[in-house]
Amino acid sequence: MEYIILDLEWDSIFYKPEKRFVNHILQIGAVKLNENLDVIDTFSETICSQITTKVSGRFAKLTGITSEKMRAGIPFVEAVERYNEFCKNAEVTMTWSNSDLYTIIENQDLFLKKGPKFLIKGYLDLQKLVQGKLRENGYENKNQISLEGAAELLDISTDNFDLHTALDDCKACALMLKACYEKQKFDSMVKDTTLPDFYDRLRFKAYPISDINDSNINRNELKFTCPKCGSKTERMRPFKYRNRWFVADFKCTVCDFKFNGRVAFKKTYDDLQVKHKVCEYKSRKKKNNDMQSVPKAVSVAENRE
Repeated sequence: MEYIILDLEWDSIFYKPEKRFVNHILQIGAVKLNENLDVIDTFSETICSQITTKVSGRFAKLTGITSEKMRAGIPFVEAVERYNEFCKNAEVTMTWSNSDLYTIIENQDLFLKKGPKFLIKGYLDLQKLVQGKLRENGYENKNQISLEGAAELLDISTDNFDLHTALDDCKACALMLKACYEKQKFDSMVKDTTLPDFYDRLRFKAYPISDINDSNINRNELKFTCPKCGSKTERMRPFKYRNRWFVADFKCTVCDFKFNGRVAFKKTYDDLQVKHKVCEYKSRKKKNNDMQSVPKAVSVAENRE
């Protein structure tokens, strides 16, 4: 059983045919691990760009890859061919966050339309695995953690690594994998990239729905019950879309209680996420100090198929 930890270094370069900046891969690094998670081989290639002769100053400072070193590299298609030969027996490929996969897709679409594609069978997001282990140990920050920050929390020294070079980033990741590895959890996190919808899911970007007439919206989700007595309510005014919420005032048909109802819809690949919120009703005629008292705002999150 062999595993691969893959890392890419890319520069943001303006691509004239697309009239936009792209994250252009300029270095591929990887380590190969055996079943004991020991490093048994390494891979590193710098890529000569086919769209520019210079790298940005920030990229050169961060990675040590100057414009001269980049121009001395090999073509992208050759680098991918060599990488695929290196990892051909690996069952699982890991990267530090799936941002590398987005960059791979972008570069394949632009520069490898008829060439080889990165060979990836099973895939695991190593950042998620490590961050999950850190949470078990009491780490509470929900933001994505950097490779260097995770290594520090795991008491793994990176002094001998030149971080932000692809190969050394992989070597540091290999140490963190060993420190956090639990077979059952690891196996459960591996995704099969050969499934028809794997890359469709990856490409799909969840988005908020801003059209009240969108066919994804169940009209019942636009109704509210009274937060005071639980009875039916009637909407006093049309919905308005504000800050990703549909907002309207409601009045209870039984106790006449008034409140501000808000509902938000977010479309994901699999379903529609729905959030409801009840807020204070503010009369358009009365001043704030004359307003009715209402319960503290309530939020409810649900998923809808």
